[in-house]
Amino acid sequence: MRLFLVLLLFASATLADEISVIDRGRVIAHGTPATLKRLVGGQSLSVSPTDPADLDAVAVIVGEIAGQTAHRPRRGVVTAPVASDAVLPEVVGRLTAAGITVSELSLHLPSLDEVFFTLTGRTDAEEGAA
Repeated sequence: MRLFLVLLLFASATLADEISVIDRGRVIAHGTPATLKRLVGGQSLSVSPTDPADLDAVAVIVGEIAGQTAHRPRRGVVTAPVASDAVLPEVVGRLTAAGITVSELSLHLPSLDEVFFTLTGRTDAEEGAA
């Protein structure tokens, strides 16, 4: 038996055995939640600046260190996949040098929301406008 389910949020999708990511009517990825998370990379770095006016500067810093475009999966947060936790000292140093304070700085495995945004190249703001 197959069940087709469209989720606006991937929170409950972690319970699924397999997930298909559909973008603009096409399946662009399919697999278990763990497989999809590995597909987009291991760990992600997330930074929440204390001042929302610093989001653009944080996105540039995080993107440069990660070697790819940083995303904004939700309001006030910048995130990007990183190769390892070795990036933390550089992130802290660059943010400090720029005079940016943060309310949160973390490394974590990607969420399924981040998998979607990475695979589609979309941002949370674009999804809200769609």
